[in-house]
Amino acid sequence: MAIFNKDARASDEARGASHGGGSSSSLSIIAAGTSIDGDIETEGVIRVEGRVEGSINAGRQVLIGRQGEVRGDITTREAVIGGTVQGTITASERLEVQSTSVIHGDINTRAIAVVEGGRINGTVRISDAKEQVESDVAEVTALAVGR
Repeated sequence: MAIFNKDARASDEARGASHGGGSSSSLSIIAAGTSIDGDIETEGVIRVEGRVEGSINAGRQVLIGRQGEVRGDITTREAVIGGTVQGTITASERLEVQSTSVIHGDINTRAIAVVEGGRINGTVRISDAKEQVESDVAEVTALAVGR
């Protein structure tokens, strides 16, 4: 009996498609004691319990644990920060700053929750949905004109 066969792969692909696609629901974990030197990009969720020296771009969510440390920019839809970040955080929908977090850098988001004890050393910019749409339209227009 074969371990992998054509029907098993098709079944796995069908299951992934029924959950909105495999990559958007994926979870990547940088464990405590692990150090990454370089940029990280994912369509899903990334949880950092270790250390990352580089930017993180996650399509869905970035979670920084209490011992987690990021030295670089973070771009995502939603972020929950419990550790240390040195860089700009851009969370298009929501940012949660937990009581154990220290952020050295600017924040751009639509909504923010800061738990007592959380520290932010930088500029916080809160934009509403209308400003975000206008910004996106201006960016697309600039790209189209630049062609």
